[in-house]
Amino acid sequence: MIILAIMLSFKSMIIGEIFTAPVERLAAGGAGLLRLQGRPVFIDAAVPGDIIAGRIREDHKDWASAELLEIVEPSPNRVEPDCPRDEACGGCSLQRLSYQAQVAEKSRILADALLRIGGFGKDSALPEIAVYPSQPYEYRNRVQFHRSGSAVGFKARKSAAVIPLADCPVADPGIRRALREKRLRPPPEKDRFTVYAWKKTFLSEGANPRGTVSLLGREILMDAGVFFQSNGTMLEQTIPDILAFAETAEPPAADLYCGVGTFAVFLRDYFSSIDLLEENKTALALARENVRGHEVRYAALSDEQWAKKTDKAYGFILADPPRQGLSPAMRSMLARSGPPRLAYLSCDSATFARDARELTRGGYRLEKLHWYDFYPHTPKLEVLGFFEKPKNP
Repeated sequence: MIILAIMLSFKSMIIGEIFTAPVERLAAGGAGLLRLQGRPVFIDAAVPGDIIAGRIREDHKDWASAELLEIVEPSPNRVEPDCPRDEACGGCSLQRLSYQAQVAEKSRILADALLRIGGFGKDSALPEIAVYPSQPYEYRNRVQFHRSGSAVGFKARKSAAVIPLADCPVADPGIRRALREKRLRPPPEKDRFTVYAWKKTFLSEGANPRGTVSLLGREILMDAGVFFQSNGTMLEQTIPDILAFAETAEPPAADLYCGVGTFAVFLRDYFSSIDLLEENKTALALARENVRGHEVRYAALSDEQWAKKTDKAYGFILADPPRQGLSPAMRSMLARSGPPRLAYLSCDSATFARDARELTRGGYRLEKLHWYDFYPHTPKLEVLGFFEKPKNP
């Protein structure tokens, strides 16, 4: 009873407590991280190097969160956001941090995930991480907007409210023009809709959703309502890196989570036989148009269904799963009987680290590792791992 009373007393003391402390680094979700009494405290809108005054808001067993009261001394890497709606809008969370510092922090977050979750540096070797920065503004080609009365905007930083926007500095110039000219209109039946702009292409759900986009000289049929990579410039850097790794692999190949077949359009140059897996039937129908041939096969299955069904021996596989990463069945199948060469493109460092750990336990070696800054001013990044293992005897 005495121990319990002490614990409750400690908890009641820390809630609402005001403190001053330096911010050490960024956490994976983009909040600032500092330490009080040896425990991590997460605080929004703070950047590494700031000395801040804060108030404890929540206290959990292993961590706490706080609200920012005052920046006592700003970090040398703190900058003024270019977006006038930065404090309210939930679209970007890192505009207060210089772009160079963003890249350094995201590199550290990735390396930390690979160490803590993936066991790299302990259980297996971690290759040097190659970093590919983006232009920090006007990079985003695919944007989802929400209805706000007669206007459109993004969800607020800490609520479901919609912040109306007249401009967005990170959006593609074509999207920025449409915002300024008030030409964006959600479909009548939807409260949110997606717009895509890249070079001469401008697509919008509810208006002209379908068209072609030019990537590295290839025309790819797409639909604004179907997933497509949001940073065309970085995508055009990623594709050649994948092809360089794939070009010496033997057929057949597979493009898992293929979307509209973006990567398979280029892999088709190297593999006479290629299988495409995509659960979204609309996306797979577009992939059928983009990737043709008598030895091209399409599977409208979940990755778990495909992993349990397939028994083909592939020479190369590209996997580009959603944020949750590979399903347990897919991880197990690839670790057990995956191809000699596997390229894994991920949009989440934690799930990539988890999956990479199982792949290396299955005999793969992570030969090369790249990360591309597809999403400046956000904590998101795109990781590309190149895995190799000897062929089965």
